[in-house]
Amino acid sequence: MDLLSILKNFKQRRILVIGDLILDRYIWGKVSRISPEAPVPVVEVMDDTFVLGGAANVANNIVSLGGQVTVSGIVGRDRAAEMLEKLFGEKGIEFFAIEDKRPTTIKTRVIAHSQQVVRFDREDKEKLSGRALKSLLTYIEEAVPEHDVIVVSDYKKGVVSAHVMKAVLKASRGRKFVVVDPKIGHFHLYKGVSMITPNLMEAAHGAGVEITDEKTLVKAGTKLLKKLGCEAVLLTRGEQGMSLFQKTGVIHIPTFARKVYDVTGAGDTVIATFALAYASGATLEESAILANYAAGIVVGEVGTAVTTQAKLKQALKNSKKIG
Repeated sequence: MDLLSILKNFKQRRILVIGDLILDRYIWGKVSRISPEAPVPVVEVMDDTFVLGGAANVANNIVSLGGQVTVSGIVGRDRAAEMLEKLFGEKGIEFFAIEDKRPTTIKTRVIAHSQQVVRFDREDKEKLSGRALKSLLTYIEEAVPEHDVIVVSDYKKGVVSAHVMKAVLKASRGRKFVVVDPKIGHFHLYKGVSMITPNLMEAAHGAGVEITDEKTLVKAGTKLLKKLGCEAVLLTRGEQGMSLFQKTGVIHIPTFARKVYDVTGAGDTVIATFALAYASGATLEESAILANYAAGIVVGEVGTAVTTQAKLKQALKNSKKIG
């Protein structure tokens, strides 16, 4: 299938994203002096912006690419939750947010001259329980059959647990493609999913293999494939592209990024693009290639970024010209 023709089907596909909702705050400024109180830079604040992060950023990428999405997770009863709801409304993202006593997860980054000076997080990573967990499990049972592909965006902030994964797999009944963006320490939860998208560090921990070269890379990917019983493992390798592991073997996909400024949110873009492409009839390899193009676009921008179908289309056309 022609990669450009796959994009035309994006608008007809519905993706369900389950995971940790995060509000990303960026304080933009400039530094011209060091504090007399301590050896730290004094940031003169020029702007303050809020964007969707975590599972919310996956949903944002899907909408930006022209697909339909529903996202679910936990929020607190606070201003950060109100900001998330406002951003969801502006983006036209359908969401099911469970209110809990914990604070809404918010990551604040101070950026000066296009470089991150410091980051501080406000969060509670306790596992979801009680009435909140029951509400999410009920929602999963009802929502999974209504969507084409299920994305689990695990940032290890309390949403993804054995109960949640069991509910997702039970509701999918083996008929829905379930893809997980994993987190170190949670790999035992992903057994039986269709695919995972670990980066190098996550893959090394999950497989128990130190990745130092191509041989150990292949060993780790193959071990994860067998250990979890997945159809595929899409291992993201930063500036070196991606490696797609299937039972038939491994395919290495070189990066399409021209410049790398910031990898924040790149994993969200990868899983969002892959899910949409696969739901649109692309093969695993074609979906991975499209995801690689999309990642190459967002790493060229500072901050949590998303790509658009227009940018993806242009990247594909430019690649054809170069080729």
